[in-house]
Amino acid sequence: MNGRTPFGPAASHTGGRMTAADHTSRTSTDGLSRVPYLPGLDGLRAIAVVAVMIYHASHHWLPGGYLGVEVFFVISGYLITMLLVGEYEVSGSIDLRGFWKRRFRRLLPALYVMLGLLAVYLTAFYPVAREQVRGDFLAGIGYISNWYQIFVGQGYAAAESMVPLRHLWSLAVEEQFYVVWPVVVLVLLARARRGTPAIGVRLIGVAVALNVLMGALFVGGFVPLACTAETSNGYWHVFGRCINVNDALYLSSITRAGGLMLGAGFAMLWRPNAIMRSRLRYRGRVLDVVALLALVGLVVAFWKVYLFDQGRYNPMLFRGGFFIVGLLTLLVIAAVTHRYAAAGDLLGNPLMKWIGTRSYGLYLYHWPIYEIIRKQAQIELSVVEFVFAMVVTCVVTEVSYRFIEVPIRQGHIRDLRARILQRGGTIVAGVAVLGVVALAAVSLVNASPHCVGEVACSLAANTTDTTSTTAAPAGSGSTTSSSTTTTTTIQLVPDKYVAIGDSVMVGARRQLTKGGFVVNAKENRGGEGVKNTVIKLRNMNSIGDGTTVVIQVGTNGPLNDEAFAAIVDAVPAAAGETGAGRRTSLHAAAPAPI
Repeated sequence: MNGRTPFGPAASHTGGRMTAADHTSRTSTDGLSRVPYLPGLDGLRAIAVVAVMIYHASHHWLPGGYLGVEVFFVISGYLITMLLVGEYEVSGSIDLRGFWKRRFRRLLPALYVMLGLLAVYLTAFYPVAREQVRGDFLAGIGYISNWYQIFVGQGYAAAESMVPLRHLWSLAVEEQFYVVWPVVVLVLLARARRGTPAIGVRLIGVAVALNVLMGALFVGGFVPLACTAETSNGYWHVFGRCINVNDALYLSSITRAGGLMLGAGFAMLWRPNAIMRSRLRYRGRVLDVVALLALVGLVVAFWKVYLFDQGRYNPMLFRGGFFIVGLLTLLVIAAVTHRYAAAGDLLGNPLMKWIGTRSYGLYLYHWPIYEIIRKQAQIELSVVEFVFAMVVTCVVTEVSYRFIEVPIRQGHIRDLRARILQRGGTIVAGVAVLGVVALAAVSLVNASPHCVGEVACSLAANTTDTTSTTAAPAGSGSTTSSSTTTTTTIQLVPDKYVAIGDSVMVGARRQLTKGGFVVNAKENRGGEGVKNTVIKLRNMNSIGDGTTVVIQVGTNGPLNDEAFAAIVDAVPAAAGETGAGRRTSLHAAAPAPI
């Protein structure tokens, strides 16, 4: 978005309906549908994108930084609706084809460049991840990343080895909104009998309804990552797949449309140029105070409102939290779009304008750069790594903005092509670069269907390799379980190192066996399953004095006190260690999401 939006008046009426003549006459005389530039909105976008980038670097630095995405949704709903309403007031219609063309020209080039560069990098330096991100790559091309992540179980709580395209879910939500919303606005305006304010009230009502729906569907408590019969209430069964309810609420275009609807409704109600002709024109200072308080509220939310706690989504978010963030954003928008409020000038300073106008590129490029640096999800960046990543992100974003986004958006590609044609050597270089990108993209797209994430990859590998590399002592017998279970060793001499767990342990099997562990892991195993396995192995003398036992449990449901006590009692104690003392030293730790 370029920050330019039309501000038009409330609908004039002729027999309860607005005519094209009314539009033309009204706007040509009073200029209420003029398109001013609002630098304060760029400043608000800057705050949002910086919060997101800090959160993605380390959720401990800014636990609520992810809420910057909700701020983006509200701003997008506001700006796009203002644009569409202004066009309708001037011409009596909306050029749908022209709107979509402008949106695609604004968004697609940078996205495809990022995907191409990432394909080149993965092909050249990280071929293992090439197959892992194949689905993400294809979903990103079609702007359906959010639905893809829902259906393959890649919610924010999922731990993956490398997920350089996970951030595309929010861009997919916005792009899907851009495809549908112009048609909706055209229908609403064509059928309007009470002007845009009435439509705005209804749209805000829709936003409230969507937030109520989100709160009603939210599943409280612990929802395990794996879908089991015992946890079916946390999952929807759709087309034979288990869909995590809370992940779907967080990622889906329907439930996250609440912020977009808030912004759209406010665009119908708050028409800045019209406000200048009302009593509110003298309330600039009051709005400054309101905006300051709203910004403080947003900062507090960024600082305090976590997304996860011990593997659980924060219920406050789904039960009104997102809506409150949206309302705070509207208050800031009201001030920065008021001609006599100082908030617009303060937030629209040169630095904030630079960040805001490039917020799309900053958001688009920062996450893949983070992932390239850390090579694995859930790994927090150090301060030095973060600074380095920010420098690289800003440089890449600026190059993309100057030489890709702006020329294409402004229709200067032909001029650029003419300049290139004047330099023969540049053609060869350009063809070479495009060829490399194309080959890498084809290689990525044509990668054989593969598992998603390290756990799934290890599970897939277990279908052909289920035997641990740790050999049993001579004379002992051993058996292996099904394809989803690694080695279950039955022997007379206790093993030295034993690892017991669920699918997460399956994912780490190869690394553990290299370290000398005998691994007993099974997909969808819960606390009772771990308890029974520990007791069984102890009775078979696979676990005995001198055995180091590593237990991973909790992914598929909490571990009750009875099972916990049985596990502790079954595992041999170290010399001088009591059961009670050991129990106090054991604790559960959920992975921190990015």
